[in-house]
Amino acid sequence: MGAIFLKEVAVFFGTLTGYVVGAVFLLLVGLGMWVLPGGGNVLDTGQATLDTLFQWAPWVFLFLVPGVTMRMLAEERREGTLEQLLGKPVRLIEIATGKFLAAWMLVVLILIPTLVFFWSVYSLGAPRGSVDVGASWGSYLGLLLLGGGYAAIGILCSSLSRNAIFAFVLAALLSLFIYQGFAQLSLLPVFGRYSYLVARLGVEEHYHSISRGVVDSRDLLYFASIIALALAGTVVSLRKRRG
Repeated sequence: MGAIFLKEVAVFFGTLTGYVVGAVFLLLVGLGMWVLPGGGNVLDTGQATLDTLFQWAPWVFLFLVPGVTMRMLAEERREGTLEQLLGKPVRLIEIATGKFLAAWMLVVLILIPTLVFFWSVYSLGAPRGSVDVGASWGSYLGLLLLGGGYAAIGILCSSLSRNAIFAFVLAALLSLFIYQGFAQLSLLPVFGRYSYLVARLGVEEHYHSISRGVVDSRDLLYFASIIALALAGTVVSLRKRRG
């Protein structure tokens, strides 16, 4: 697993992939916080808050994370190197987990530079440090878990096809549905008094719950379940390839 993890990380930073993904994320969020006019601009609103970062990031991740994971297994299938990997004495769960951890590591590395945004907002507050630190760290934890869920889903989708573009589209759509699809379904009258339970099946509810700064074990278990189920699906897909 360690060798697979290191190989994927080396690919990210041996090519432009990691740098482009990081730059695009920081550019989009930075524009929203400091340049584009509107309620998300810190300078326009005069509020020491990171709300724009934590509201925009899940949507930006919907495209960036599948963009990272789409080639991890799909391209190996297309080039025929996946069969070589499956023929080695390595467990399927180690293959899936190694690639997942590499993608998740990139998410972590992308978020680290945003601490500059946190420091800026912290310093600009009147009085200095008036930003809600607890909620900010909770939101960072929520983003890390959200990115992990997207990464696991992306690995699963990449294992289902040799076409990286198909894997990207499938991962983006599936991540979008899991993020907000259940919230939209809960609005249907047919669910009635169970609408809250339907909404709780979606990622958005748990992400916002953690973002309040209160870490609930049920939210942690939810994200762990999403990751575990996606990796289990990847193992099943790889087992079919191994025969």
